[in-house]
Amino acid sequence: MSTKSVRQRALALVGKRLNPLTLRMAYAGRGPFSLVRHVGRRSGRRFETPLILAPVPGGFVAELTWGDRVDWYRNIVAAGECTVLVRGREHRIVAIEPMSADEGLRAFPAPARLLLRLLRKRDYRLLREG
Repeated sequence: MSTKSVRQRALALVGKRLNPLTLRMAYAGRGPFSLVRHVGRRSGRRFETPLILAPVPGGFVAELTWGDRVDWYRNIVAAGECTVLVRGREHRIVAIEPMSADEGLRAFPAPARLLLRLLRKRDYRLLREG
C-alpha cells in the first residue's frame, strides 16, 4: 500500500470521526480548537476546518500535521486570505507565511510543544492577521 493511500485513508477517518466533535468545540470556543474558514480553490464552496492554532503577535501559528498538500492550506494559499474563529472571535487572515520549526514550536504551550517534538513535527505556518 502506498504512503499516499495510507495518508488519504487516515485523513478520511479523521474527517469522518473527529471533525464533527472538533467543529462543535471550535464553535463553542472551548478546548484547543479554532476554526479556519476558507473557500475551495476549484469549487468556490465555503469550508470550515478545525485546527489547533497558537496565538502570536500579528496572527496565529498552525502546525501542518498532514503536510502542505491538505485542502485547507492549499485553499488559503490560492485565495491569499481566510478567516479564523478563535475562542469565539473572528480574525481576518491576509497572508500565510512559512516559519522555521524552532519558531513554530516556541509559539505553542509547553505540553503541546513536547508532543510536537515527540512526533517530530517541523512544518509550521504563520497566519498573518490584517
